[in-house]
Amino acid sequence: MYQEGGVWADIDVEALKPVDNFIPKRYTELDADMVVGIETDEPALKNHAILGSKAQSFCQWTFMCKPRLPVMLRLVENILVWLSDLSLQQGKPISELVFNFDEVLNGTGPSAFTTAILGQMSATTGRKVTWAEFHNLEESVVVADILVLPSEAFAAGTGHSRSGNHNGRGALVKHWFHASSWTTNHPRYKNPIYGEVEKCNWDVECVKLWDVNTAFFAALPKEDQRKMIAMKDREDAAATSGAGTDVEAPIVDSLQGLPLDEPRIDLPEPQNDVPELTLAGVPAAIPFGLTPDIPVDPPAGAAGAIPAEVPLVAEPQIDLRKSHNDMPELTPAGVPAAIPFGLTPNIPADLPSDAAGK
Repeated sequence: MYQEGGVWADIDVEALKPVDNFIPKRYTELDADMVVGIETDEPALKNHAILGSKAQSFCQWTFMCKPRLPVMLRLVENILVWLSDLSLQQGKPISELVFNFDEVLNGTGPSAFTTAILGQMSATTGRKVTWAEFHNLEESVVVADILVLPSEAFAAGTGHSRSGNHNGRGALVKHWFHASSWTTNHPRYKNPIYGEVEKCNWDVECVKLWDVNTAFFAALPKEDQRKMIAMKDREDAAATSGAGTDVEAPIVDSLQGLPLDEPRIDLPEPQNDVPELTLAGVPAAIPFGLTPDIPVDPPAGAAGAIPAEVPLVAEPQIDLRKSHNDMPELTPAGVPAAIPFGLTPNIPADLPSDAAGK
């Protein structure tokens, strides 16, 4: 793209409108040397440990530019510096370097692309250009001869950053996300119980819940972690085979390959690093797969005690893993508002008439 210029599109990108539409009618080819679109505009997560570097970025799977632009040379030079530094850190030649998912995105992907563009804009204008100029962008704008399109243009259908859908007037391409095999060799971080935070698709509340759950899991003793992993492995195996989770199968420790007794985890007493109790003896954040023993008749005056006349449903009624977008905020008396992925709590069938949130 630096040498020849032109239009770049990943192999799994489909054109919805002609390339001529990439430049709005109020501009001409003389007004811009480069055309980019917004991919991710989620500044609320810019400080997140995993998502932060990707929370504000221009789309890299489709863009166009004239040849020999300084911004493209800046990108190339930044990548060479990054590779050289990583080579020194790993003590390997560049050809033998090993990257994880985030290193690829930060080093050569949209994060690196965005850093180069903002840097070139700042160098050209003589002032510091930040992402704030493109947050909630509704109309295209030209900064330092770079035309920036709203998220709907190249990132329609992603389900975040106000990107709209592929039927929108401003949608120019459709990214199928089907041809990306590089992620197999460069996997994302995946918690053994709660999976990848990227599956939250930039939903802030979902990300917060993932953070709470993974922190709770990390604070558990290793033995309890192994039991939870074994429970999830059995459930996943049953789901893969088409059987229900009630199918009897031996529990196997996925970390050591040792058979385990039916898992029974005694949760620690509440400390500063353990979630606040909302039912008598039940943490607000309960690890995946656990069905804690909730006292049917807690002592009188116990915090969060369930009224004696309120029965507990025998079988779980809610599976919160189906879709993070469907996660309800449970507010009935005594039911935690934040419930981890996979937890199917026993919710009182008939709450008192004055119960908050009924």
